[in-house]
Amino acid sequence: MTNVTIAWLILPFLIGFVVYLVPKLDRILALGMALVSLAYAVQIFLLASPLNIQLLDSFGVSLIVDRLSSFFILTNALVTAAVVIYCWQTEKTAFFYMQIAMLHGSVNATFICADFISLYVALEVISIAAFLLIAYPRTDRSIWVGLRYLFISNVAMLFYLMGAILLYQAHHSFNYAGLRGSPTEAIALIFLGLLVKGGIFIPGLWLPLTHSESETPVSAMLSGVVVKAGVFPLLRCALLLEEIDPIVRLFGVCTALLGVGFAVLEKDTKRMLAFHTISQLGFVLAAPVVGGFYALTHGLVKSALFLIAGVLPSRNFKQLQHQPIDSKIWVVLVIASFSISGFPLLSGFGAKVLSSKNFLPWQIIGMNIAALGTAISFAKFIFLPRQKSILNRDEIVKQDEKKKIQSGFWWAMVILLGGLVGANIFYYQAYTLQNTIKPLITIILGWLAYFFIFKKLAIKLPRNFEKFDSLIGTMSLILILLFWMLWAQFQFST
Repeated sequence: MTNVTIAWLILPFLIGFVVYLVPKLDRILALGMALVSLAYAVQIFLLASPLNIQLLDSFGVSLIVDRLSSFFILTNALVTAAVVIYCWQTEKTAFFYMQIAMLHGSVNATFICADFISLYVALEVISIAAFLLIAYPRTDRSIWVGLRYLFISNVAMLFYLMGAILLYQAHHSFNYAGLRGSPTEAIALIFLGLLVKGGIFIPGLWLPLTHSESETPVSAMLSGVVVKAGVFPLLRCALLLEEIDPIVRLFGVCTALLGVGFAVLEKDTKRMLAFHTISQLGFVLAAPVVGGFYALTHGLVKSALFLIAGVLPSRNFKQLQHQPIDSKIWVVLVIASFSISGFPLLSGFGAKVLSSKNFLPWQIIGMNIAALGTAISFAKFIFLPRQKSILNRDEIVKQDEKKKIQSGFWWAMVILLGGLVGANIFYYQAYTLQNTIKPLITIILGWLAYFFIFKKLAIKLPRNFEKFDSLIGTMSLILILLFWMLWAQFQFST
C-alpha cells in the first residue's frame, strides 16, 4: 500500500507534464487522474487501520492516510472530475488542464501530510497553480485578482514558515506531533498561515473577491476543494492535541457566523456563495471529529452551486427575481440549495445532524444561528421564479440561451448531485423522526425570515475589510489574538 500511495501522489504531477507534451489527450488524462483518486479514496476508506509512511527519519517528513483523509480525497476526486467534464466541450487549452492536474495533486498531498515542511511545499504549489488558473483568461481584472491572491498567500506562508522553523528548533522535527511542547509563538504563526489559506474568520476575507471573480469552473475548484487544504491540517492538529481543539472549535463558530452574516445580505450570487463558503468552513472546524464528512458534502454542493451560478442569466438577485430561469436549471439549483440548507434525503442533512451531535454546549446557540442564516441565504435561490413554458415566440431568446448550456454541465450535475445522494451511506442513521424535525423547523423559519425581513432589505455591505492592506493588517491582529489564546489555553492546561 505504501508504493501505491507514493505512485498515486506522484501521478497528477506526471500527468500535468504529459498533458503539456500531448495536448490532444488533455481532458482524458485529467479525467483519468480524478478517477484514480476516486478509486484510491474508496480503498483508503476500507482500510482497517491508518497507513503511516516515514520518508525522512530525523526531519519527521512523513505521511498518514486514514479515514479523515479519505473524505477529503474523495471530495477532490469528484469535484475535479465534475469540473473536467464541465469544461469538456469548451475551448480550454492544455495549459488549463495541466494546472488542474497540478492543483489536484498538490491538494491531495495536503490531505496526507503529517509534517509541516511537506505541507508547506504542497501549499505553495497550490498557490502557484491556483494563481495560474485564476489569471487564465489573461484579462487585466483576472491577473489583478490572481496576483492579489498570490501576494496574500505568500505573506501567510511566510508567517507559517517562521512557525515551522521555531517548531523544528524545539524538537528537531517537523512532525505534527511536535506541536505538543512547542513554543506558543510557533503554533500561533503556523495557525495564522493555515487560517489565511483556509479562508477562516477575518483573515479569510480575501476569499469573496477571489472566488466570485474567477471563471466558473475555477470558482468551483477553489470553493470545493482548494480552501480545504488549509482547513484539513487544522482538523488534524485539533484531533492530535486536546489543548488545540477548543481553539479550532471557537474559530469554527466565529467563522460560521461571520460568513453567514454577510451571505444573508449579499445581492450578488457568486459573492453570496463565496461568503457562504467561509461560513461552511466554520461548520467543518466546529466539530473536528466529523469534519471530514461535512467537508465532503460541502465540497460537492458548493461546486455544483458555482457551476449553476455560471449559467444563470444574471449575477444580481434582484434581476433574477424578474427574469425566470429555465425549469431544469431551477430544479438542480433547488436540489443543491436544499442539501446545503440541511433538507432530508440529501447528505447535507446527515452532515448537519452528525455535526450538531458533536458540538460542545457553548457552541450550540452560535451554530443554530448559522444554520438559520444558511436557510435564509439559500431561500434567495429556492424562490427564484422559473420558466413555465417556452412555446411563446417571446421566449426564443431563452431557448437560445438554453442551447448554450452544454451537456458537460448536466453530466457535472449528475456527478455532484448524485454524490450528495450517495453520500447518505456514510451516516444513514441520521434518518430518525427526532433528527428530522429540527432541520425542517430551521428551514421553515429561515424561509419566513427571508420573505418577511431579508427580501425587503437593501443594505449595502462594506468592503473595507476585503482591501489588500486591511487583510495584511488583520493578519497581525489575529496573530496577537492567537498567541494570547494559545498561551492562556496551555497555561490553564498545565
